[in-house]
Amino acid sequence: MSIISDSLKRIKPSPTIAVTQKARELRAAGKDVIGLGAGEPDFDTPDNVKNAAIKAIKSGDTKYTAVDGTPALKKAIVNKFKRENKLNYSTDQITVGTGGKQVLYNAFMATLNKGDEVIIPAPFWVSYPDMVLLAGGKPKIVKCTEQEGFKLTASKLKKVITKKTKWIILNSPSNPTGAGYTKKEIENLAKVLIRNKKVHILSDDIYEHIKYDNFNFYTIAQNSKLKDRTLTMNGVSKSYAMTGWRIGYAAGPKEIIKAIGKIQSQSTSNPSSISQAAAVEALNGNQGFIKKRSKAFKERRDFVVKSLNKIKGINCLTPNGAFYVFPSCKGLLNKKTKLKTDTEFVQKLLEKSNVAVVQGSAFGLDGYFRISYATSMQNLKKAMDRIKNFCEDLSK
Repeated sequence: MSIISDSLKRIKPSPTIAVTQKARELRAAGKDVIGLGAGEPDFDTPDNVKNAAIKAIKSGDTKYTAVDGTPALKKAIVNKFKRENKLNYSTDQITVGTGGKQVLYNAFMATLNKGDEVIIPAPFWVSYPDMVLLAGGKPKIVKCTEQEGFKLTASKLKKVITKKTKWIILNSPSNPTGAGYTKKEIENLAKVLIRNKKVHILSDDIYEHIKYDNFNFYTIAQNSKLKDRTLTMNGVSKSYAMTGWRIGYAAGPKEIIKAIGKIQSQSTSNPSSISQAAAVEALNGNQGFIKKRSKAFKERRDFVVKSLNKIKGINCLTPNGAFYVFPSCKGLLNKKTKLKTDTEFVQKLLEKSNVAVVQGSAFGLDGYFRISYATSMQNLKKAMDRIKNFCEDLSK
């Protein structure tokens, strides 16, 4: 009899982390691998944020804190929501965790019972379904096509809600596609959700500030009729280039926030005191660098999309935000190339051309692959040349 629990057997390791680790191993073995799998900004954490952390260390701010966040950080988060989203919360409606991933995990562990359904639009961030499964829930995957902009429509949402639906996850701008929901699209979904009063909404806003082409970010909690049923998750990892600092946060109903704190009290306890001090400065300090970095990401996005669309057999939409593109490789899955799946495509690309990307099937939609352009333009130029040559060789 295995010592491993049945719940753990239901899930798989993160494919994106696996690809990144594989790229690291190949580089360590001397291979010239370009890794386009990591969802991590290549920019450094801003100096004012690093200095705040140094100050915290020197002043002895190195002890346990309140389990779900310091008063200073909670206040900074409250101010952030008011300033940027016109949302009013009290500090007892705020929770802070060791990264956005933990906040989401805690939320599902605190609220899901066996058989509860969670609607997950696909393509989805790879961890959503496995978190739901670990918590005893049932992921209900709704495939959103390229023709729909990889976004859930109100008509599809209406069809999949059942008496067992407890949550729906919305991620905008999205990982893996970069697709952003407009205010009109959010409000169309809201009309369906307002009629289904038992469904809660988990809004993953982690890429809120990485947006392009005058895209106006709008989050569903801004609909006053749904605010009391919405848990809005965000964090400092992407916008402030603080992935390693591990600070995520959420705002929502007091009952859910309290339950999340209870889970956290018996697992990790508080996030790092030093990281929390740094996050206070990130949220309260100068925000000007965010637009500058988004401009750099946009230049990379434009280059990558243009380069991919010049390759025969590849088709790529232009995303609204985040730092990913989600091109189709369906035109290269045929008898001539001897490739049947997107997994075979990315494996062969890594093997032949030393470019690491992630297969679309890992995100719930076959026939695609995800590229993270959160790397230097020099790397992207080399990678696009390699992908082009690889695809041309396949078609010969």
